[in-house]
Formats: sequence, C-alpha cells, structure tokens
Amino acid sequence: MDLSPELPQRRSIPFLVVAPAVVILLGVAVAVVIGAQGVRDVRRQSDEAAELRARLLAQTLAERLRVASDADYGFVVERAAQRSGAECVVIRQDGSVVADAMLAPLPPARLVELIVRGQGEFVTKVGRTRFFAAALGRPRQNLSVVVFVDAPEQPYAVRSLVTSVGAFAVILIVVAALVALALARDVHADVQYVRERILQMAKEGVEASGRLIPVRTIDQVGQLTASFNLLVERFEAAERAYRQDLAGALAYDRDRSAFLSALSHELRTPLNAILGFTDVLLSEVDGPLSDEAHENLTVVRQSGQHLRSLIDDILDLSALESGELRLRRKDIDVFAIAEDVVKELRVTAEAKQLSMVLSGTTAVAFADPRRVRQILSNVVGNAIKFTSTGSVNVAVVRAGSLVRANVEDTGPGIAIDEHESIFEEYRQSGDLSVQRAGTGLGLAITRRLVEMHGGEIKLESALGVGSLFTITFPVDPPPGVTRSRSEAPPPSARNDDQGPLTVER
Repeated sequence: MDLSPELPQRRSIPFLVVAPAVVILLGVAVAVVIGAQGVRDVRRQSDEAAELRARLLAQTLAERLRVASDADYGFVVERAAQRSGAECVVIRQDGSVVADAMLAPLPPARLVELIVRGQGEFVTKVGRTRFFAAALGRPRQNLSVVVFVDAPEQPYAVRSLVTSVGAFAVILIVVAALVALALARDVHADVQYVRERILQMAKEGVEASGRLIPVRTIDQVGQLTASFNLLVERFEAAERAYRQDLAGALAYDRDRSAFLSALSHELRTPLNAILGFTDVLLSEVDGPLSDEAHENLTVVRQSGQHLRSLIDDILDLSALESGELRLRRKDIDVFAIAEDVVKELRVTAEAKQLSMVLSGTTAVAFADPRRVRQILSNVVGNAIKFTSTGSVNVAVVRAGSLVRANVEDTGPGIAIDEHESIFEEYRQSGDLSVQRAGTGLGLAITRRLVEMHGGEIKLESALGVGSLFTITFPVDPPPGVTRSRSEAPPPSARNDDQGPLTVER
C-alpha cells in the first residue's frame, strides 16, 4: 500500500531554492557591509587629506605673504586660490579683511572664531570644507591667513569604490550560488532517491522488511542511508523473531484447541452418563429411595450439572478467543426464549424463596437462538445466585431498531468501581463464598456474545440497591447479510393479552 498520501504535508521552501537563496542573501549582506565600511574609510581619508592640504597651503601662503609687500597681498592670495582651487582670506586679529579670495564674504565675528579654532570643518559657499588658520609671524604677527579646502560628503573615489566592490561581489555571489545550486541538486537527488526507495518498500505486495538502500555518498545523506539500512536490518531480525513466535503461538493454539476438544469429549461422555443414571434413580422407576439416598443423588446431580456448566464456559471462552465460534443468526422471538429461561430457573428461585416476574410481548431480533438463550441464562442465573431476598424481574421490549432485555434484581448491588471488572475473565464481585460457586467466565462470555451480535450490555448498580442489566439485540441483519425470504419471524410463545408471566413462592 502506498503510504505517500498519508505523509504529513507541510508548506516548505524546496532545498534547491533555499541553498542558492541563502548564499545570495549572505553575499549581498557581506558586500553591503564591506561597501559601507569602504565608503566610511574613504570619507575619513578624504577629510584627512583635505585638512592636510589646507594646512600646507596656509603655511606656504603665510611664508610668502610675510616677505611680500602690503600691495601684493591681493595678487598673491588670488593667484594661490586660482592655482590650488581653494578659498583664501587674510585677516587681522580683530576680524577685518586684508585680502579676500572667497566666493562669499564672511562676517568678522566668524573670521575671529576661525582664527581662535585654528583648524577644523566649516561650510562655505562651496560647501563642506576643511580649513586651517596660520599666522604670518614677525613683523606681521597681527595678520593671519585662512585657507578653505573642499571636503565633499561623497568623495570622488566613492563611486569607483562602490562600482568595484559591486562588480566583484556580483561575480563572487554568482559563482557561490552556482556552487550551492550544484551541491543542493546532488543532496536533493540523494534524498529523493532514498525517499523513492522507502515509498517502494511501503507499497502493497512488497515484503514488510524491504531491501537495503545502496549508499551513494559519504556525506550526511549517506550517513542517514546507512542508519536507515541498520534500522531495516534490525526490523528484519525482529520480523523473523515475530514470525517464529507467531508460528509457535499458532501451534500452541492448535494444540490447545485439540486438547480441549478431546478433553470435552472425554469429560462429557462419562458426565452425561452420570447425570442420566442419576435422573433415572431420582425418578424411582427401579423402586423407592430413602430420604438420605434421594438427598445424596440430588447433590450428585447438582454437582454434575455445575461441572458441565464449567466445562461449557471454558470451551466457549476458548472458541471465542480462537475465533472458531460462529453465529447462526435468524429471526427469533427473544420474549419466547426469555420465557423458557425463566421456567428453567424457576426451581433455583423457589429454593431461595425469590419471586420472578417476566413481562413484555413478542420482540423479534436477528440473532442466534442458542447464544441468546445462553446470554439470558447467564445474566438471570447470576441475578438469582447473588440475590438472597426479594425478586428478580425480566422484561423484554422492542425499542426502535433494537430489542432490549432488562434483568433487575434486589441483590446487594455492585460497587461503581467494579462495573467494568465484572466483565473480565475470572473476575467476580460480592461475597467470597458465592464467588467460589463459579469460574468468573459467565459475564465475560456474555459480553463477547452480545458484541458479536452487534448489541450492547450495560450495568446500572450501586451497593445496597440491587442491579439492572440491560441487553440489546439488533432487529435487522448487519450490513452485508441478507435475511432469507423463507425465514419468517416466529410467532410469540404467548399472546399479547396474556400479561406478564409470574413465578412466585
């Protein structure tokens, strides 16, 4: 049988997609981090270079201005600004301008601030710059020259850096993705191969133990395959042991059935003879019996009947466990069978001074008449056995598609925690002296027989309030079984207007 439809279906991304995608995402992330770090380093180096250039220009220009005449200051500053591309200004200590090569003039207060700071970052008409202020020295120590060198937010080298890193990252990512895809395809192919082999093992008609899977790789998939092969080998060993144990159990079951069959024959033959001769003697056809002899023969008959019931219980349980018991179902009148059971157990009830009442009408069910009689006899007999005073009431009614038989007694009742255990083999409840009168198989056999019919047996009881057993039998045949046209529901053993059958003492 193909088990693939039963495998859990989870929405997951295929491994063939996951591996390259992870490599690509990781490569992009690394490229972005490297690029950001490179841009930050380029900006820092660009600022340092602009600051160094501003210092060199300012110091060089200060030396030239110190030896130049006052009339040449403007020419020297303009020429220096044109050649270097920087902005220059010569100012006094009070902020007044001596020579200016700025695109936009600055207020005196800002110029004084620049002299005090000496160097740093400043924003001019050009944009972000790095400046340096150098004093001219003697004999013009009251003059200073300030040079502004352009320091853009995005240096010119950033574009080439980003382009180079991006191209290099793309090449590496593509190569890594192709390698990851190739590895993922190999792993996926190995996993699919193992999966297909496992599904072939699960198909109908294939041996349960399956066959070993060849190990094609030495990676994790190969280790998984080797572990699976070890599991298959252990399963084969367990299966062989199971088959050996099963063969032994079947042989034991056949031997037990043969033994019980032979034992039944060997025990029933002399037991029937004993019971037959006992009944002949009790009928006094060969002459009257003394009271003592009559009492002894009665004990013999009761003991023989008890022994026969024990043998029947053991054989029925064996047949149920081995599956050899077969039902011969047909339309039967459950009320008529209940009436016969009540009549048969009347002597036992009279001996204990119990009243018995049977109520109901014709109730036809599709069941085995012999097993229905056995079921009712077990339940009613148990009710009489465990009831010391009071009554045992039996009622048979039709309830829709079921026939319900109720057996109610006024016995000591059954504890709630024992409601389930009394239906187990060799389990009884109540007084120990009463328990020893049976094997504890009656109710266990009864429940199995009822369930074989498709019915149900329920118990309602509590200590001190008696017990009520409810047994149901189906009215219609089970699915797949048809009722024979020649079979007609049997007539009721009693007319509906006769009322309940009462057996009292």
